[in-house]
Amino acid sequence: MAQAMKIAIVDDERDMRQSISQWLALSGFDTETFASAEEALKGLGPDYPGVVVSDIRMPGMDGMQFLKKLMSIDSGLPVIMITGHGDVPMAVEAMRLGAWDFLEKPFNPDRMTELAKKATQRRRMTLDSRALRKELSDGGTIMKKLIGSSDAMQRLREDILDLGQADGHVLIEGETGTGKSLVAHALHAVGPRAGKKFILLSCAALEEEALLKTLFGPMDDDGGSIPLVEAARGGTLVLEDIETLSQAAQARLLTFINDQGNPAETRVIAISNLQEAGKTLEDALRPDLYFRLAALKITLPPLRARDDDVLLLFSRLSEQFAEEYGCPAPEVSAQEAAQLLQAPWPGNIRQLINVAERAVLQNRRGSGTIASLLMADDDDAQPVMTTEGKPLKEYVEAFERMLIDNTMRRHKGSIVNVMEELCLPRRTLNEKMAKYGLQRSDYLG
Repeated sequence: MAQAMKIAIVDDERDMRQSISQWLALSGFDTETFASAEEALKGLGPDYPGVVVSDIRMPGMDGMQFLKKLMSIDSGLPVIMITGHGDVPMAVEAMRLGAWDFLEKPFNPDRMTELAKKATQRRRMTLDSRALRKELSDGGTIMKKLIGSSDAMQRLREDILDLGQADGHVLIEGETGTGKSLVAHALHAVGPRAGKKFILLSCAALEEEALLKTLFGPMDDDGGSIPLVEAARGGTLVLEDIETLSQAAQARLLTFINDQGNPAETRVIAISNLQEAGKTLEDALRPDLYFRLAALKITLPPLRARDDDVLLLFSRLSEQFAEEYGCPAPEVSAQEAAQLLQAPWPGNIRQLINVAERAVLQNRRGSGTIASLLMADDDDAQPVMTTEGKPLKEYVEAFERMLIDNTMRRHKGSIVNVMEELCLPRRTLNEKMAKYGLQRSDYLG
């Protein structure tokens, strides 16, 4: 349900603020009035769910000072200034400082209503965008799947937030199994097209003729199907395996992109799964198409570059599978934690999911080791290790973080139970949780 928008009316003249309030209330707005800027500031904070209408000439803090204060609190807050005839230059200066617009006395009430409608629409968009950004940053629906506290994952989340709000087309690259489709969903969810269509197509899944028809039409008469470029209009069109497009398909796609102009009505997100040694996507696509798609680019980090995210992910995944299969999650020893951290993970997250599921099934049977799972796909039957090790201190810290995280999760945030199981005094536990970025609130419930 959309948040109700308010209009705060600030004017030292009682008749004026009541008149504005009554008119806007009749126009369907929820109004509140303040006799001074000082009084208004007590009720107007960051993310105020509405807009402000303020007189310029007021005793004490005048409208210009009030505006500057509001902009320092929330630069995205629309403020409509009311000015007398002689104050127009001042109102123009207010616009430069961030005011939404101004009305010169005596003003047309219909003009006030028109400005209020536009300002509240903009405010709603701003607050919705902030809410989406906060959800992503704090671990919302999509971000819960983008787990990790490593520097690489923090940068990825920042890139998603920034590029999600941008207007250009996006290229997503990365090794197989790193979560490129999930990132495409996240880019759509945090951008202005969040409520519009999100359509994903694997270009490698169709023969050329079928692909061209599916994307661009004309469609066979099958009861109302439309080509995907039309179905995605105004939203996001995601093309996986973009490197497999034929020259003819590339030409059609380029024409579609160019015909949209700038800013584009439909955003195209291209996903490259090119793994051929010595070959790049720039080699596979015609240059003009490549540079249009790669205007904005995200490269996903491989799992081996995500530090102790491996242990965090393994713990969460094994818990999920344990719940699904109705058995306890496997306990990871220090040696097994080191093996998980040292594995090169050529299949990345997808491979880790498989290992976690098989570890749970092994644990249910009471046999098998994580080391055996890591060697299962290795022809030489040797433990797979990265070429570079870690200092012992990093292994110890990663294992310690995993133990505290798992124990907090198992006891649903009960500090007393965690202290008892890990034999830690409260101060030590608090210090370690702070060190590893673990918050009790994340485990409650």
